[in-house]
Amino acid sequence: MTTAMASTDSRLHLWHLISPALPVGAYAYSQGLEFAIEAGWLSAPEALDDWLAGLLSEGLARSDLPVLLRCLDAWQLGDVAALDHWNDWLRASRETRELLLEDEQMGVALFRLLNDLGVPDMPLRSRPGYVSQFARACAHWQISAADTLHGYAWSWLENQVTAATKLIPLGQTMAQKHLLALMPGIAFACMRATALADDELGGSLPGLAMASAAHEQQHARLFRS
Repeated sequence: MTTAMASTDSRLHLWHLISPALPVGAYAYSQGLEFAIEAGWLSAPEALDDWLAGLLSEGLARSDLPVLLRCLDAWQLGDVAALDHWNDWLRASRETRELLLEDEQMGVALFRLLNDLGVPDMPLRSRPGYVSQFARACAHWQISAADTLHGYAWSWLENQVTAATKLIPLGQTMAQKHLLALMPGIAFACMRATALADDELGGSLPGLAMASAAHEQQHARLFRS
């Protein structure tokens, strides 16, 4: 297989992995967005973009994405100790029960799917999180680190805008406008994630934590988190 063909094959696997049709249940979660909209926090036209841009640059860029890189390295090197460490680190960073439950449920769903697809595994001491299993798939299908980061960030952003489309609600054209406006933030988040040292990872997003905690007790809701 030529290098060009291998690169194309890897990207096709990435598109498969980030497809909304992948049976991991990503569509069931809003990550606090449902409460933030219900409470009127995002009533201004530009508020949704501000909220999602903040989560992308200060949340994903400082936790999920840099940990994804470290998990990808661990899978490629067969380093189960490093994989255990970063899987546990990200679990511990989830600030609410809902956010941890989402990570666990999507992680287990992807873990089972990858097993059924014959993707090699390494045993973890804790329940596999979604990030560690996403890295597992990308390592197996030889998806580049840059494409892995961009694909993960895009999938997260698309799911959030899809949730907002149902909750605000947005028309389909308006949803696409939000995606286009937020798309440049993906490149910034991925660049930031690659530049962080281990002791620079993490941070708290109080608004997300409060929205997620309140959502746990929300009387009527469409999403699980």
